[in-house]
Amino acid sequence: MTTAAAPGAAQEHGTVQEHGTVQEHGIRPRHENAARPVRDSPRALSHLDALESEAVHIFREVAGEFERPVILFSGGKDSIVMLHLALKSFTPAPLPFALLHVDTGHNFPEVLECRDRVVAEHGLTLHVACVQDYIDRGVLRERPDGTRNPLQTVPLTEKIQSEKFDAVFGGGRRDEEKARAKERVFSLRDEFSQWDPRRQRPELWQLYNGRHAPGEHVRVFPLSNWTELDVWQYIARENIELPQIYYAHRREVFDRGGMWLTAGAWGGPKDTEAVEKRQVRYRTVGDMSCTGAVDSDADTVEKVIAEIAASRLTERGATRADDKMSEAAMEDRKREGYF
Repeated sequence: MTTAAAPGAAQEHGTVQEHGTVQEHGIRPRHENAARPVRDSPRALSHLDALESEAVHIFREVAGEFERPVILFSGGKDSIVMLHLALKSFTPAPLPFALLHVDTGHNFPEVLECRDRVVAEHGLTLHVACVQDYIDRGVLRERPDGTRNPLQTVPLTEKIQSEKFDAVFGGGRRDEEKARAKERVFSLRDEFSQWDPRRQRPELWQLYNGRHAPGEHVRVFPLSNWTELDVWQYIARENIELPQIYYAHRREVFDRGGMWLTAGAWGGPKDTEAVEKRQVRYRTVGDMSCTGAVDSDADTVEKVIAEIAASRLTERGATRADDKMSEAAMEDRKREGYF
């Protein structure tokens, strides 16, 4: 039986009647909440805080669901930010993941030096799969254009299988390239490390499904919802150290296909390609044979942020020759096992 509250009753079971509205446990009447901007709340997160919180949640989910995760770490800006977030997720405990790098043999020396310094500083375990070893054994063959980025797939997938890694973190972001925009945060790969977009799983309410059969593994992308600008704003906020290659500096480069490439033993420049010294910086870093520099005077984090905010091209669209081989170049490589 329901009994009407006595007139003048002050409070019963945590509720009071106030001008026709019910106020429960201190919650304001609806019209008062509507008049109060969310930004005034001391608990409101900035967009960087929200992205960081999401990434931390993903790292902890993987630590709880998988037995042998690994982080892809090249020493590039995205992998450095990803490692920073991973360390932050578990501090003061040690990082529960090892690192993995596929070394093409054509990497920028500044980036490799940064990779090794970070690994030593935090006492981490680094697995390295070398493309050159596969070429020496006759498993892979050099490409006529000299680029080794497409050759990374076999060393990567074999290392995953031999080490029995069941979750592999990558720094891919959805804004980089249209094929990467199709990825979920948890991306299932079959026993051959191949990607099938039809097997992508829904991820409503930040619920991630890590279920996989023996031999399969999951690629995990904690930076999926970040943009290049977000990454740089986070680098500025957290005072994260990067290789100097990301900031404007004088460098010997040559023009090939409208891109400024760095001269090196990988096969450039040709006799018809003139080397000149220019003020450049790199927006993304991969194989020297396919990663172009951009003319820039941005020699500080603040200047880089301003430059990116004004740009209308993603870093891969502007500076990665391997993505220009065909309209579906990235998607073709992803189906084969590439990140």
